[in-house]
Amino acid sequence: MTIILTGAAGFIGFHVARSLLERGENIIGIDNLNAYYEVSLKQARLEQLKNSKNFVFKHTDIANIDGINDIFEKHNAEKVIHLAAQAGVRYSLVNPGAYANSNLMGFTNILEACRHKNTKHLVYASSSSVYGANTKVPFSENDPADHPVSFYGATKRANELMAYSYSHLYDLPTTGIRFFTVYGPYGRPDMSYFKFVKNIINNESIEVFNKGRQSRDFTYIDDIVDGVIKALDRNPDDAEFLTNEPGNKILPFTIYNMGSNKPVDLMDYISILEQIIGKKAKVNLQSEQPGDMTFTYADIEKARKQLGFNPLTSIEQGLQSFVSWYMEYYGITI
Repeated sequence: MTIILTGAAGFIGFHVARSLLERGENIIGIDNLNAYYEVSLKQARLEQLKNSKNFVFKHTDIANIDGINDIFEKHNAEKVIHLAAQAGVRYSLVNPGAYANSNLMGFTNILEACRHKNTKHLVYASSSSVYGANTKVPFSENDPADHPVSFYGATKRANELMAYSYSHLYDLPTTGIRFFTVYGPYGRPDMSYFKFVKNIINNESIEVFNKGRQSRDFTYIDDIVDGVIKALDRNPDDAEFLTNEPGNKILPFTIYNMGSNKPVDLMDYISILEQIIGKKAKVNLQSEQPGDMTFTYADIEKARKQLGFNPLTSIEQGLQSFVSWYMEYYGITI
C-alpha cells in the first residue's frame, strides 16, 4: 500500500512512518522542515526514514497548494495520514498567522487533494486542546468541544469541522485523532518533559505554571503509533465507524480520543523525572499561563471497543525511555 504521510519529519509522523515502513508499506513523506524548533532533530529523524527503499521524501509546505497537488498527482496513494501542523499552545499566542496558514489553509489543501484523488481514507491529527474549558472528566468524544482556550485548539477543532463537511459533501472517509500529551524519544523540544529533563540535568530552574496545579494525560509514543495504525487499517465503510447526522444521512466520519486514560499530577511527574535523573529539580512556580488547560483526561472507551486501542506504557517506563534516549542523543553522562 502507498500512503502519503504529512509531517514525516515531526515527532509523531517519524514514529508512524518508521512503523509502517517496517511492515512493508510505501511512504511518501511530506515536511517543510520549518525552524519552529531545532531543524537538526528533524533531519536526524528523516535520515533514519531515508534508510528504507520504500520511503520517498518531499520537502514541501502543506500550505503550498501547487506542491501538494503535484505530489498527489504523481503518487497514487490509497490512504493519507495528515500529521503536519503548526504545533504548540503558547506559540499560538504570539504568531497566530502561522497556525492559520498551516492548520487551516494547509488542511484545506489536503482535503481538496484527497477529494480529487478519491482517497480511500484520510486519518488526521486533532488534539485534546479542542476540549478547552470543558470541566466534565474524563473528556469524551460525545462532549461539546465549543470552547477552546487557545487559538491552536481552535484550529484543531476547525479541522474536525472541515473534515465533517468533506465527509458530508463528498463522502470522503475521515478519521480524526485527538492526541493527549504525546511524549517519548525524538520528542519535541518545546514540550514540558523535554525542557524539564534538559534543565534538571543542567542544574537550571524549571518553570511550572499555575503553581503546579495541573495534570496531564501523558501518552507514550509507541501506544499512539499503535492507535494511529489501527485507525488507518480499519474499514471506513464499516457501519460501526459511521456517523448519523441530522436527517439520518450516514457519513464516513469519526473521531477518537487517544490518551493513556491515566492523568498524572504535574508535581508527581517532576518527582518521577528527579528519581530517573538522580537530581532535584529547581522549581520556579509561576501563575497560570494564558491558553493552558488545567487538566486533560481522555475517555478512550470508543477507541478500545472499535479499534482495540490499549495503551500499555506507564509514565515511569515512558519517561525512563525518554531520558535514556535524551542522554544518548546529546552525548550526556551524569
